[in-house]
Amino acid sequence: MVCVCNATYCDTLDPVVLPAPGTYVKYESSKAGKRLERSEGSFQRNAKTPGLEYNLIRLPMACSDFSVRPYSYDDVPHDYELKHFRLAEEDVKMKIPLLHRASAMSRRPLSLYASPWTSPAWMKSNGDVCGKGTLKGQAGDKYHKTWANYFVKFLDEYAKHNVTFWAVTVQNEPLAALLMPSEFPTIAFTAARQRDFVIHDLGPALARSPHRTRLIILDDQRIHLPRWAEVILGNATAARYVAGVGIHWYLDGIVPAGSSLGATHKLFPNHFLLYTEACSGFLTLRFSVSLGCWERGDRYSHSILTVLNNFVAGWTDWNLALDLEGGPNWVKNYVDSPIIVDSSKDVFYKQPMFYHLGHFSKFIPEGSQRVGLHSSCLICQLEHVAVLRPDGALVLVVLNRFGWDVPFGIWDPAVGFIETMAPANSIQTYLWRQQ
Repeated sequence: MVCVCNATYCDTLDPVVLPAPGTYVKYESSKAGKRLERSEGSFQRNAKTPGLEYNLIRLPMACSDFSVRPYSYDDVPHDYELKHFRLAEEDVKMKIPLLHRASAMSRRPLSLYASPWTSPAWMKSNGDVCGKGTLKGQAGDKYHKTWANYFVKFLDEYAKHNVTFWAVTVQNEPLAALLMPSEFPTIAFTAARQRDFVIHDLGPALARSPHRTRLIILDDQRIHLPRWAEVILGNATAARYVAGVGIHWYLDGIVPAGSSLGATHKLFPNHFLLYTEACSGFLTLRFSVSLGCWERGDRYSHSILTVLNNFVAGWTDWNLALDLEGGPNWVKNYVDSPIIVDSSKDVFYKQPMFYHLGHFSKFIPEGSQRVGLHSSCLICQLEHVAVLRPDGALVLVVLNRFGWDVPFGIWDPAVGFIETMAPANSIQTYLWRQQ
């Protein structure tokens, strides 16, 4: 189930227009072939009670594994004043122009946040941008001060190109660095070392800078929660510098959402939870890219619904577009993505993952608030979330992961009742305004 797009054709989605009071609109995608298909209906008052506007973008600070080469912004040894700091060609000729184009096309302001994979080699214990190294020395020393100032330099240079960042994460996958193959660009941190770096170096450096950029800790798997948050946010000084906790989805099956996400929110309700990386096709022996695979999109929606119902504020895809191989990736860590580009034919394929993302990003704008929803035993076969938009409209997303149709009803006391059905292997978004 893909849309084949080229220079002259690609399916489109009109701007969201709220329906008239007493009516609703429904958008449906399915394994059978529907792609955000729109329909309309009306609430019944006499019934018995029973594009996507994606705007959250993560940008690597210098290289990641999905670069075409390893690099940093300052490869001159012992340049503690960062006099030789320079953005790379990838930033100036690719990332920044693309961000400007995306911003110009977006109906909503883009929220950008940056994550570092590695420091320059001369700052690392192993002397290499790749491999299992830590920052040399300890928090508060010249290496840690320089690395903190490197973040500010990055923000300074992007600001010169009229690109500002809502947030930065302290480090991409600080604990996975201990598990990855030696060719990956990484810096390893424990929670205690990250806490001390935030307290003595990065927190103060950002606070002194002219940038109003927020700081996100962890940026790794939820198996480390709530312990990682307890170590850092349990320290009052560190907590003042930190806005939220970043989470990756890869090991979600190991630990329940409630005992990780829910427990962290209960302990630190004033710090947001944000899913900062997810992708399908990782660590597969066959078919990193599986064109038209409904199940991979289905897993996206299952994750988003689960985490939204456990206090997570947003969800970020790792790569929105990749090539047919699932790259480029200089360490050959190929994965799948919502859009696959075939440059040899000048076409791209919008996959089920693309449409699953749209069922959320198109209809749930920033500032929406999750609301309570009571469900009967019948609808418990379906996964769902309900949110109140800033404009007062209500959104209900319903996912049916089963191979059979599930009839159900929607009852809003302020409007009325809808008798409807979730087809087998489908996702639906309902939108209506209250009277």
